[in-house]
Amino acid sequence: MATEERTFSQEDYDFDALYAGRAAFEGSEQGEQFIPWDIGEAQPVIVELERAGGFRGKVLDAGCGLGENAILLAGNGHEVTGVDGSPSAIQQAARRATAHGVQVRFAVADATELRDIGTGFDTALDSGLYHCLNDEQRSAYAAALHRVCGPGAVLHLFCFAETLPSGTPIAQEALVSVANLHANLDRHWIIEDITETVFATGFTRELLTKMQETNALESSDELDPDALQVDDRGRVLTPMSHVRARRR
Repeated sequence: MATEERTFSQEDYDFDALYAGRAAFEGSEQGEQFIPWDIGEAQPVIVELERAGGFRGKVLDAGCGLGENAILLAGNGHEVTGVDGSPSAIQQAARRATAHGVQVRFAVADATELRDIGTGFDTALDSGLYHCLNDEQRSAYAAALHRVCGPGAVLHLFCFAETLPSGTPIAQEALVSVANLHANLDRHWIIEDITETVFATGFTRELLTKMQETNALESSDELDPDALQVDDRGRVLTPMSHVRARRR
């Protein structure tokens, strides 16, 4: 098995290896395939956004991972294309969609190019992709999204907030400032709103405590489990920024 990773990091994380089971997230049980952002269902905030009418027309789910958000949207009648750079993730997403009885077009694509996925998308969803890219990639990604989206298209981009609770295993360079969002998006997108929200994770307070005890957290901060926000299922909630933008 490949060397286990310690944090959400832009530079040293092999996402396809994790999705394929060739690498493990350190701190998980031996033999268990633990993917922190895979909660086995769509993110609750995406569910709420869909109910509020946040998606229209053709929808692009960029960095769709295992496809749960795309499956939710397709199940509610949207025409959805889900793309990811990981072939293993796309294969599993397609199987999940079939199991749910919904039609989603899934494709492997480089986010900085988004080639051969079609054009004219009316809504684009980024559920945690932007913060996985470095600055050069973020700029190219914003341009690629602009190219494949149609006039007046809306972008919902969710990324790690600039500040996080102490002990959360996320690399510092993955945290996204408002200035960074403007620097990389403004040329192609008009940012209309940035609000604070949360994503559910596969972490629990108990698991993070265990990870700290086994030195699986690359953090100098002392973890205070009680300081971490959890939902009614005990899942640790990660602060996120929700960017609403419109295509120039």
